[in-house]
Amino acid sequence: MTTSDDAQALADLNARILTLLPATYQASYETLQPIAMRTAGLVYAADGSVAWDKIWGSFCDLAMAGGPPHKGRLLEPASPEAIAAQPDRYDQVTAEIRRGVSLATNLVTRGSPLPGWIRADCYSEAMAGWLLRAIAMENVAVHADGRWLSLPAGPDYRLEKEIKNVVTVIAKTTHYWVGHMLPRQQFAVAELLAAMNAASPVLTPPTTLADSADAALAQLTRIAARLETEIGIGPTTPRQAGWVGVECPNVAAAVWLTRALVATNVLARREGTTLCVPANRVVDPWGDRVVHAVARVYRLALVRAAG
Repeated sequence: MTTSDDAQALADLNARILTLLPATYQASYETLQPIAMRTAGLVYAADGSVAWDKIWGSFCDLAMAGGPPHKGRLLEPASPEAIAAQPDRYDQVTAEIRRGVSLATNLVTRGSPLPGWIRADCYSEAMAGWLLRAIAMENVAVHADGRWLSLPAGPDYRLEKEIKNVVTVIAKTTHYWVGHMLPRQQFAVAELLAAMNAASPVLTPPTTLADSADAALAQLTRIAARLETEIGIGPTTPRQAGWVGVECPNVAAAVWLTRALVATNVLARREGTTLCVPANRVVDPWGDRVVHAVARVYRLALVRAAG
């Protein structure tokens, strides 16, 4: 049975979603279909390098708004072992990603002290926080620290595939932040993110996986079991390192739950009909926060469906 508290919680959640979405989606995000556009091909400069600033005339809809995620499965950073095995190639890849990001977005980039990542300096902490959420929903690994946004890299990344994926996803999200959100909305996003972080910092997967494989799998399995018990759908399954998958009845449900979780300060993404939520042993060792968040938004999804 729907209560007045449930109705108010759903209204508050919808208000947060509208704050996070660019104005172009304010009237369409409920009905937007995740249909991909044709992929843009690489464009080359006279010296044979990729002209990363000349590729895009337009971008697919944001996954945050219900568009198709840029990647079907998560694009992850390489492991330290893989990087150590091909250090020269890794340096080439990170240099090209940084060049591409700089050309496509005008953001300053740096190498990262953590292997497997490069860093981009956003114009504000609010921009970095918004891009963190938007890029995660595109199925590209990402972390944020203040104004610095970290994006993945690896020696096996190919120019026309993974390197292009990383450059495209930050070009796309930066385009929507800069070109489709007026300063007053950027300010409203800053206020919302600050309020959510003050209540409870954004829950993300761990930046580095210091646990043993057995310990990480044990946590994923424990969270999956609790989620299946709490929400009564499933089965829930471990996904990539740091993520647990919740099987949803259809794409529309996965889209709505993903967006709702991001609006409650829990990073989330989807792979098809699978909702992926973070498992972080450092800040959420028993999974209490992620289990509570998923159960809450699932209840609100039922309230929404009931009309």
